[in-house]
Formats: sequence, structure tokens, C-alpha cells
Amino acid sequence: MAQYISNDKKQEIIRQIRDEGKKATEVAATFGVSTKTIYTWLHSGVSGDNSTLEIARLKREVEMLYGLLGKLTAEASRSKK
Repeated sequence: MAQYISNDKKQEIIRQIRDEGKKATEVAATFGVSTKTIYTWLHSGVSGDNSTLEIARLKREVEMLYGLLGKLTAEASRSKK
């Protein structure tokens, strides 16, 4: 039997994916909701923004690139000494 999920809970799930860049699988486990349900909300515009998945993916990619840039900067700094 399907459980009722309040609009506030849906918005919190979408916010964590969109604003915090969390993965849908992580948020699904936290809230006890299937990833299929979350992807349905994302694609149907529950968040009011159809590019939510793309924004979350790009935020994760930016964080990864910042980490790589920091590592490369540190290595370059060490090799100059």
C-alpha cells in the first residue's frame, strides 16, 4: 500500500537534491521513499523547476572540480620549492 507523503516532505526531499546536491538514492534512504518516486517528482515539476536533476549533478561536479583544483595547486606549489 502506498504511503501518503506530505507536500512539505516532498519539497524538503527536492530541496536536498537541488540545493545541497545530494544524490536521490541518499535522500530516498533517509526519508524512506523510493528513488523512482523521487525521480517522478523531479520530472513532473513538483519542485517547480524541471532542471533540478541537472543542477544537482552540476553542483556535485563543481565540488569535485574544486577538490581537484586544490590538489593540483598544492602539488604545483610543492614542486616549485
